[in-house]
Amino acid sequence: MSTQNSTQNGTPVHIIGQGLDRLDGRLKVTGGARYTAEHPLPRLAQAVIVQSTIASGTVVSIDDSMARSLPGVLLIMTYKNAPRLPVPKQESGSPSGSPPAAPTPLLQDASVKYNGQPVAVVVADTLEHARHAAQSLKIRYAAKPAVLGMQAAKKSLKTPPPRRPGEKTDATRGNAVAAFSQSAKRLDAMYTTPIETHNAMEPHATIAAWQGDELTLYDSSQNISGVQKTAARTFGIDPSNIRVLCPFLGGGFGSKGSAWSHVMLTAMAAKMTGTPVKLALERTQMFGPVGSRPMTEQRMRLGAAPNGALKSLMHDTVSSNSFVLDFSEPSTTITKSLYMAESLQTTQRMATMNLGAHTYTRAPGEASGSFALECAIDEMAYALNIDPIALRLQNYADKDPEKELPFSSKSLRECYRVGAEKFGWSRRTPEPRSMRSGRMLVGWGMATATYPANRDAAKASALIRADGTALVRCGTHDLGTGTYTIMTQIAAEALGLPVNKVRFELGDTLQPESPGAGGSKTTASVGPAVYAAAKAAREKLVAMAVADRDSPLSGLAPEAVDVQNGWLIDRQRPDRREPMVTVMARHGGAAVEAYSESKPGDEKKQYSMHSFGAVFVEVHVDPDLGTIRVPRVVGVYGIGKLMNRKTGHSQLMGGIVWGLSMGLMEKTEMDWRTGRAVNANLADYHVPVNADIGVIDVSVVDEDDPHINVLGAKGIGEIGIVGVAAALGNAVYHATGKRVRDLPITLDKLI
Repeated sequence: MSTQNSTQNGTPVHIIGQGLDRLDGRLKVTGGARYTAEHPLPRLAQAVIVQSTIASGTVVSIDDSMARSLPGVLLIMTYKNAPRLPVPKQESGSPSGSPPAAPTPLLQDASVKYNGQPVAVVVADTLEHARHAAQSLKIRYAAKPAVLGMQAAKKSLKTPPPRRPGEKTDATRGNAVAAFSQSAKRLDAMYTTPIETHNAMEPHATIAAWQGDELTLYDSSQNISGVQKTAARTFGIDPSNIRVLCPFLGGGFGSKGSAWSHVMLTAMAAKMTGTPVKLALERTQMFGPVGSRPMTEQRMRLGAAPNGALKSLMHDTVSSNSFVLDFSEPSTTITKSLYMAESLQTTQRMATMNLGAHTYTRAPGEASGSFALECAIDEMAYALNIDPIALRLQNYADKDPEKELPFSSKSLRECYRVGAEKFGWSRRTPEPRSMRSGRMLVGWGMATATYPANRDAAKASALIRADGTALVRCGTHDLGTGTYTIMTQIAAEALGLPVNKVRFELGDTLQPESPGAGGSKTTASVGPAVYAAAKAAREKLVAMAVADRDSPLSGLAPEAVDVQNGWLIDRQRPDRREPMVTVMARHGGAAVEAYSESKPGDEKKQYSMHSFGAVFVEVHVDPDLGTIRVPRVVGVYGIGKLMNRKTGHSQLMGGIVWGLSMGLMEKTEMDWRTGRAVNANLADYHVPVNADIGVIDVSVVDEDDPHINVLGAKGIGEIGIVGVAAALGNAVYHATGKRVRDLPITLDKLI
């Protein structure tokens, strides 16, 4: 998607949209990018958490006599000696995109609520000494009966709070039950998804250092302002006394949106020892203490007329929950707005058990919900003998059926058209087991993708220096997705400077505040703030020039002056021009600085804002062994204006890879007797490698959304995963004639 010839407020756009290489790429490939655990602080001690081995009960005793005698040990912190903390108000839910509060307990008592809960923190001068001491602790427990497994937990269901203020958890339109019973074709099926665990390349880590009552935290976080506020609430101190830094993040995906217990425990240990403390989780400790995607049971009931018109659409979801912190996987969200069904009913419930807290995982709700909904739509297409794309078009929603608002933009029809053409959908024979490649069964499946276009308030600053360079700042995050690069592009475009003259800094709460990097909202939120701050600084410079008698631009109206490549230019007479640096030099060389805040207005009251896409998957299935290979995927998306073609392509492709992982591999295998994950490592928790992935064809249709923000930019971080598992499942059915409704789709379910 090119923006070379478009305009933005009368200014030719030459930088926004270009597929520039990542500006932080060299630092990363040469080891110059410093991640959380790599910050060198003087006298830095090492901490290790010790985890419970029961799912429910209390700690009876901790014998630390041997650990205390070992060399280098500085602290053994348990519930007996941990600092007493003020009791913060524990939030049971959170608004759109916001992370949950830090889950307790923080060694404030002897209770154990899940297997893997931190019950001690050992601090020593080296990591080896800390590990040795941690292994020497002798802990006795008094176990209590634990609630483990979905069937046990479903005996006591809870209704989650609304995702957003004023929004209802359950939805009803018409009489869906009656319409279902009267429908010509009916489907009643249960779909399940397992617990899935984040496994970013960089495990969670925190460094904490106190100086008097001031706390500095280096934290692998995608919400540094959220960590700052949570720490302030936890310790009862003013947020201005807390600084949080995270210049580089090795993947987040939702798990690093919260200030988990290890963050606060590290700060507590640093306070007790009087020295900076680092705590880096081991890979096995990613399973439990730092969140996961809940497991779901989703009952889909569809009723349709012979022509395919949906008369009834019902989606009832139960997701697993934790006694530590309420969190619901809102799988019914997608069903409320994707299709124009005559009647609708959705319910969302939580089944609480003794597990570590669940949390946001890429496209929370939409990823799991699209598997159930889009597989059910495919099943109905077979029942009606209607092409799956035709059935979706038959029930296409031209406006949001839930909110009864027009979409700010919607290019889904074009996504279907382009995707089908690229994939060759017209050559598909609809009967299961009707297509082969040699001895392999070939299946073609497709599904719809959608994700809300979210936006929050954000602030930014822009500084133009006398040497013609600029510094732009916002306390946002780069999860590895390209924020450094696209914000530099946006700032350079607004400033009228080349990219190599602009430096963008992020990852520090001393910078202007940004929302957390969740809900695919960073570009849509921070981008307009950066654009506004840069434009305001540029306008100050233009005002200086037109008011300066010595300038060739003297007396011009400010809007008559363009800024390109560091030059101020008369739009009508381009020969009348002057370098930025010359203007600033005549005014003493003082830097020109501007601050800006950008926030949503009433547009969400007028429009429903979403991104959309269509995903097509081909599978080859061995008829004897049941093994599945995916030689190609085609994904086509309508996502507003791309800020960078290259990083945007990478994000969408990465989401598709994760969708294949969700569909074929990922499952946290729980021992339901003990409540502990038994595959808590990357040898047994399977994710794709290069050899598992075939050709991925990603494209973006031209889409102008003038309502979302001044840039027309929607978030793209999460839509890539949505619909992929469903398209995969639909392809597997087409290949084999076997409908697998339980993820992941493994060979044992096909034999």
